[in-house]
Amino acid sequence: MPRKTPTEIMPTEYPKAIGQALRVLGQSGLVAFPTDTVYGVGAHAFLPEAVERIYHVKGRSLRKAIPLLLDSVDRLGKVTEVVPENALVLAERFWPGPLTMVLPRSPDVPDIVTAGGPSVAVRVPDHDFALRLIREAGGVLAATSANLSGRPDPVTAQEVLGYLEGRIDLILDGGPCPGGVPSTVVDLTRPSPRVVRTGAITSKELDEALARPTKG
Repeated sequence: MPRKTPTEIMPTEYPKAIGQALRVLGQSGLVAFPTDTVYGVGAHAFLPEAVERIYHVKGRSLRKAIPLLLDSVDRLGKVTEVVPENALVLAERFWPGPLTMVLPRSPDVPDIVTAGGPSVAVRVPDHDFALRLIREAGGVLAATSANLSGRPDPVTAQEVLGYLEGRIDLILDGGPCPGGVPSTVVDLTRPSPRVVRTGAITSKELDEALARPTKG
C-alpha cells in the first residue's frame, strides 16, 4: 500500500510554490502540477526511489514506463542516446506542446523510469509554470498523469486531490488545465515513426511535418 502522507495544496502564484516543490522533489517526494494537457504528478527523474513512488501511488504497472518532461529541446542529450533527425523536425514544429516522443534512452536514465526498456518517452510542455518548475528542478522531471491508473485524467487540482490525497506530498494549483487532452505519443526508435497514442496532435499533422523539406 502507498504510504500515507499529508498532502499540501498551494497556488502556483504563491511566491514560495517553486521553492516548496523543489524541497519535496529533493527529498524523493511527489508533486502534482498543471501542464498544457492535464495535471501531472512528478518526481526527481534521477532518484529511483522517488520514481518508484509514482508507480505505487497510482497503482501503475511496473512494466509501464514513466515519461520525462523537459524544459527545452536542449535537454534531449541528457536523457537520450541518439537524437534522430525526425525527432528534431517534430520538436521544432510541436515543442513546446502536446507531443511525446519515444527515443533511445541514455544509460544515465534510471531503469525504473523506462521499466527496464531501451527507450524513453520525452516531452516539452507548453505551460509557463510547468516549464519554470522543470527548469528549476534541473531541466528534467519524471511525470505522468496525476490520477489512479485507469481513471480519467485530472484537469483540476481538486480532481488530483480526489485521486491522490494522502498519497503525494504537494499539489500546485494552477486552475483548470487549458488542454484537457493527453499528448500524442509517437515512437521514433524504429525506421518509420509509429503513433502509439493519438491525442492532441493528429497523425496527419505529424505526417505533414515530417514530409516538409528540412532547412539548410
